[in-house]
Parts: sequence; C-alpha cells; structure tokens
Amino acid sequence: MNIVDSSGWLAYFADEPNAKHFLPPLNDSSMLVVPTVTIYEVFKVILRESCENDALQAVIAMQKGTVVDLKASLAIAASRLSLEHNLPMADSIILATAQEFKAILWTQDSDFQNISNVKYFPKE
Repeated sequence: MNIVDSSGWLAYFADEPNAKHFLPPLNDSSMLVVPTVTIYEVFKVILRESCENDALQAVIAMQKGTVVDLKASLAIAASRLSLEHNLPMADSIILATAQEFKAILWTQDSDFQNISNVKYFPKE
C-alpha cells in the first residue's frame, strides 16, 4: 500500500519537477490510501491558488484511491506519533494512517525524512 502526502499530490497537480517521483503510487489506485486530511490540505491550496473547479477535479482524482476517515483510534495513534516525531497534526495523521495500512509514505515534506517506511524526495 502507498500514501502520497499533500506535498506530493500538490507537486503532481502543479506538474512540478518532483512530480515524477509520485507517479508510481499515483498510477496504481488499487494500492493507494488517501487520508481525508490530505484531501482537506490539497483542496485548500488549490482553491486558494486556482479555482474551485480545479480543486474539485483534484479531489475527484484523489478519491480513486481508498479514502480513510479519521477515527478515534487513528487520532490517538497520530497524537502519539506527533509527540514522538515532533510532527504537526496533519502530518501525524498521515503517518498514523500509513502505519495502520502498512503503507509506504511518499513525500517531499522534510518533516518525514528520517522516519522509516518513508520515500522522501527533497524539493527541487
């Protein structure tokens, strides 16, 4: 299983240089897990920088994967990970979701660079 964090999705939608790194997990929606907090973050950024139609199109693309809602047990696990790794809330929810699904986390967010089962690509 794979999770692409918000930074990866945004690089992909904006066709940034790092977008190529996120194609393997994004091209296999059957193995893609999408935390709802990722949908929130991506929709917000695209809405702010473009328009509502573009933001909605991004959400449609993201929903091709398995969307995972935040439930109490995941929130508790995310809280622990936040304290352990000094992560912001959204990042800790994404990491907790990755761990629950035994997924590889694909990102260009430096907050994740030294965490196991993370494929980190520095921003170009």
